Amino acid sequence: MACLMSDSARIEAFLEMMSAERGASNNTLDAYGRDLLDASGYLGGGLTNAGPSDLSQWMRSLAKDGLAPSTQARKLSSLKRFFRFLFEEGDRKDDPTSRLDGPKVQRDVPDVLSREEVNLLLKACADDTRLTCLLELLYGAGLRVSELVSLRLGSLPRKRLGLWDTREIIIRGKGGKERLCPLGAPALLALTNWLGARDSDKNGTGSADFVFPSRGKAGHLTRRRLGQMLETLSNKAGLDPSRVYPHALRHAYATHLLQGGADLRSVQTLLGHADIATTQIYTHVLTDELAELLETSHPLAQ
Repeated sequence: MACLMSDSARIEAFLEMMSAERGASNNTLDAYGRDLLDASGYLGGGLTNAGPSDLSQWMRSLAKDGLAPSTQARKLSSLKRFFRFLFEEGDRKDDPTSRLDGPKVQRDVPDVLSREEVNLLLKACADDTRLTCLLELLYGAGLRVSELVSLRLGSLPRKRLGLWDTREIIIRGKGGKERLCPLGAPALLALTNWLGARDSDKNGTGSADFVFPSRGKAGHLTRRRLGQMLETLSNKAGLDPSRVYPHALRHAYATHLLQGGADLRSVQTLLGHADIATTQIYTHVLTDELAELLETSHPLAQ
């Protein structure tokens, strides 16, 4: 029991550190907590003092139980962060996870909308200023759906004499991290048109703080409602609704940037990815296109 209490206290201290110093989100903290308590339970409360063989045995049990490779990799990541914390705090003089290898995780290449398909969507919503603005910010700025629906007026640049001060908006991303997100001319125009229509609405729907207010409990447009709007729009544009969802437009944003010559580091910054490995998934799409180009254009391929 003493060992279990020791595990619980150290796990709690680790989670407090991740929250205070790293700005980890509640969802991330919950995942870390579940993973570490799961390992502690398997080891009879001896996680803090576990050796490499103990942890390796737990990892093998996860595979035996049929957990997906991505889940196993996440749990191993939780262990590595936890033992790094113990080492830095002086609770351990070694890192028992240093030689533990996780399963190979094959990331699926996203089914990316083409430029022509995105144009069809934009044309289909041309008479709807709100939906046009939502689409421009998803595709023209690559925002996550949570970042978009919770966007506040205070995050927008100021306007002087009808002109924006800058082309950048402030985005609060995962873990509360902020980044500056530049907008292109079409996105700025769509934003201007929507705010004009929004301000002329005398009904006053939702919270005045949000760019996309709603009468719902959150005070702003919900992710579910946005998904429904995109489904209706995709039918109007003659596209498969299963391929048109908020994150699909973020995928298109990243892929089309790389196709246009943007470097990977810049795209990582624009997307707000903490790890460039997350951004690298989009390079597979380009590799497939280059392979097709080789097959159709090289003289020896004829």
